Amino acid sequence: MFRFHKSLDIITLFHKAGSPASTRVVNLLKQVSANATETATEDQASDHTPQMHPRLSRQEFELDITEDPPTTDQLKTILEYVGKNNISSIVKGAASENEALKKFRESKENFRRPVVVDWNNGKAVASENESEILKMLEQAKSEE
Repeated sequence: MFRFHKSLDIITLFHKAGSPASTRVVNLLKQVSANATETATEDQASDHTPQMHPRLSRQEFELDITEDPPTTDQLKTILEYVGKNNISSIVKGAASENEALKKFRESKENFRRPVVVDWNNGKAVASENESEILKMLEQAKSEE
């Protein structure tokens, strides 16, 4: 008898290597990803990770860390995820989607990093704020 496995959610970090904030986010996501993988493969009776670190537990996901800027289509999707009020947190100096796209085309450096995107659950966080990132990851877990 076979079972169909649900594909893993994809979490992308748009990373800037020289940025301490971005490096902290990389480490946080790697830790959450490792804990998710660990809890997915260990015997449940012997796994104490969620009790000891409940904020670091979540369903297993595929972590994609890239230093490349998003494509224009990816940027449009990210802007949808964050909503009109948060566009400036994604693209420097932009107040609308059109302005964001224009500034992004002018210079890819206008794209602010780190940005964490949960493509499967339609969420994005443009921040180094650990609690915001964990909240986004937890919401995805609780919606399953």
